[in-house]
Amino acid sequence: MPIDEVLLEMLACPSNDHAPLREETRDGAEVLVCTSCLSTFPVDDGIPVLLLDEATPGPRGLGVPADPA
Repeated sequence: MPIDEVLLEMLACPSNDHAPLREETRDGAEVLVCTSCLSTFPVDDGIPVLLLDEATPGPRGLGVPADPA
């Protein structure tokens, strides 16, 4: 079940960077992906689980930008 677009615009990564999130499907599961650190957060029955303990860290770690600019 897709997340409402208005809600998605309000959500942000809970790490210190607070970057916006985008919705994706990975391995058949709905997740939210941080647009900065690329960490993923599960969506459980349409409810985003934005807990750092539940996140899968991005390639450089949670809250660390994936693309060092």
